[in-house]
Amino acid sequence: MKGKWIFLSIGWAVQVIAYLWMPANPWSLVSGLLGIASVVLCAEGSLLTFFFGVGQILTYTYLCWLERFYAGIAINAFYFASQFYGLWHWRRRIVQGGDIASLASVAVPTKTLSWRMMVMIIALLGGASLLVGFLLQRLTNDTQPYLDALTTVPAIVAQIMMVRAIREHWFLWFAIDILYIVMWMRAGDWCMTMQYSFWCMNCIYGYIRWTHNVQKA
Repeated sequence: MKGKWIFLSIGWAVQVIAYLWMPANPWSLVSGLLGIASVVLCAEGSLLTFFFGVGQILTYTYLCWLERFYAGIAINAFYFASQFYGLWHWRRRIVQGGDIASLASVAVPTKTLSWRMMVMIIALLGGASLLVGFLLQRLTNDTQPYLDALTTVPAIVAQIMMVRAIREHWFLWFAIDILYIVMWMRAGDWCMTMQYSFWCMNCIYGYIRWTHNVQKA
């Protein structure tokens, strides 16, 4: 799909401009480019998202370690494992063929949740995030404990929903990405800030694309 590559190119261009405008750790640029490719391909329902995702996770974990975002480091171990489960699960859900050459063009059929279930999930995540933030503040030298928790606990559920091909995960990621923008702005890393800004736009794009791919009961 031509639009996918245009959207991806815009994201990469924004990432490079942000890095040139206010240079940061070069790994921020690498992680940002990999991350943008991963989320755009995820919005398209492409299995290739998991291949780019592995590279983004490894580089992003290093950046979290530099900033002492401990919850972020911990969740990336979960993200890493989820890439392989997601690849397996999506592969099973794809209706068309199994040829490796077609992986970039075949979209995964998606599922949907009720609004009542989403409200329950959000309420539980809010309480759990505050508890984790309190523990991080008391037990570690985390530089932004509550933001770290609020971007980590909901992300676990969002990632599970994503690898299970549930459309509403895009709502969670949109809220999480806004918090990540604040967190990395405060850390002074504009590559990561721009990456998450682009990811917010991709959440809207992804929700629309996944709505088209919802598998009818």
